[in-house]
Amino acid sequence: MSDVNIKITDREGVTHDVIAPTDMSMNLMEIIRSYELAEEGTIGVCGGMAMCASCQVYVINDPGLEPMGDEEDAMLAEAFHVKDNSRLGCQLHIADAMEGLEVEIAPYP
Repeated sequence: MSDVNIKITDREGVTHDVIAPTDMSMNLMEIIRSYELAEEGTIGVCGGMAMCASCQVYVINDPGLEPMGDEEDAMLAEAFHVKDNSRLGCQLHIADAMEGLEVEIAPYP
């Protein structure tokens, strides 16, 4: 059993230090939901299917994330508030390589 430490800045600008388990097959969107860092109904609207971009985050510090897949890239091409460092939280599966990850939750459309 292993955990990683992640810093998440919510939509109000408050930074939270969270602990995310690597052994539960969770993704970053689910971590944000479990810590209630975004208002209910404004994150993971599509259920984590890379179809809505409500879980978009800006990666501030990337300790070694997996490359972006085609579905994620296509969804971000249609999303609002996209930046060069945008990723979908539902596509970022919690892994040991995420230790020290820092993200900011993007505004909700």
